[in-house]
Amino acid sequence: MMTDYKVEMINDCMQEFFVQFHGPKDSPYQEGVWKIRVELPDAYPYKSPSIGFVNKIYHPNVDEISGSVCLDVINQTWSPMFDLVNVFEVFLPQLLIYPNASDPLNDEAASLMMRDRAAYEQKVKEYCEKYAKPEDIGASHEESSDDELSEDDYASSDDGIAGKPDP
Repeated sequence: MMTDYKVEMINDCMQEFFVQFHGPKDSPYQEGVWKIRVELPDAYPYKSPSIGFVNKIYHPNVDEISGSVCLDVINQTWSPMFDLVNVFEVFLPQLLIYPNASDPLNDEAASLMMRDRAAYEQKVKEYCEKYAKPEDIGASHEESSDDELSEDDYASSDDGIAGKPDP
């Protein structure tokens, strides 16, 4: 079902995984790439998945700290007719293209969007440049920094050795 997306399982569990998500074209998010954490409840598809951004995004309906998404169709009006492809091809792109400043999780982003749309879009682009490049999807909120990390810092193997061996 998710063959068009890069999916990374968490602890080899089919109910928790990360999905690589690209910002929609013709939006201020189009240059961004995000790592989205997906958790499927036992009652999925009858209960909605839990969706959250791992790397930072500037958006009125996404909590900047936790990455939680305020999206009616996921949180309240979910239907078993929907699936994860709907989330990544319809719901999240529409959320990024049409933010709802009247129901914010990020008050600052909502306020800026209503006050000065051009400044809001500039800040979105700055966040994309700073936190949502392809190399950033290996970093979580805590790991994100202004420092450039090398490709080795993003090794995804669980078999890696922490630190250097004692002499």
